[in-house]
Amino acid sequence: MRVIALGGSVLFGDFSSENIKKFAQVINEHDGKLAIVVGGGKIARRYIETARSLGADEVTCDIIGIDVTRINARILAVCLSNCPDTVPDNFPDAKELLNRYDKVVMGGTFPGHTTDATSALLAEFIRAEELLIATSADGVYTKDPRIYSDAEKIEKMTPDELVEVVSRSSINAGSSSVVDLLASKVIQRSGIKTRIFLGTPENLKKVLDGGSIGTLVSY
Repeated sequence: MRVIALGGSVLFGDFSSENIKKFAQVINEHDGKLAIVVGGGKIARRYIETARSLGADEVTCDIIGIDVTRINARILAVCLSNCPDTVPDNFPDAKELLNRYDKVVMGGTFPGHTTDATSALLAEFIRAEELLIATSADGVYTKDPRIYSDAEKIEKMTPDELVEVVSRSSINAGSSSVVDLLASKVIQRSGIKTRIFLGTPENLKKVLDGGSIGTLVSY
């Protein structure tokens, strides 16, 4: 049993139905149980920015973002076979559905928790064998490669090292980093094997087939 954190920008970056279908095909063809947690992406961040500019507090902004992730999850679920129509909003319900279906899709759960954190907590709760984080970066770097030309990609690291790298990330609603701090802390305490990789349908297939792309986080 595996958990996939599928970034909203990865799945819904240009709102291409063909891109969503390609991800769905990879997931459908996988022979095994998968729990997929879908992020909010750019559209969630735009809603959050708008709400914040109108005076909304951070909890309200988080709730708005969670609502968007659940809409995104429902859209992906439409394309999947042996997957319930229901989008669970808590871990016990997701676990129960996985007992009856091969695939389950959910969005966010709690204010203050990104979908990366939700994925890590779900993986811990259901005792998944692996957490796969499909993101807009091709792995973890020593520094932000968009800013620092000397940033180096890390092929393998421990959860402790992951926490150190992301410890300065913002935790405001809608913030974006390769993996957020709370998710990193959950990975650290659970010790779950995690792979962080550039989220494309082809790369998702590779990691589901055991490929070693991106960054492996493991003790």
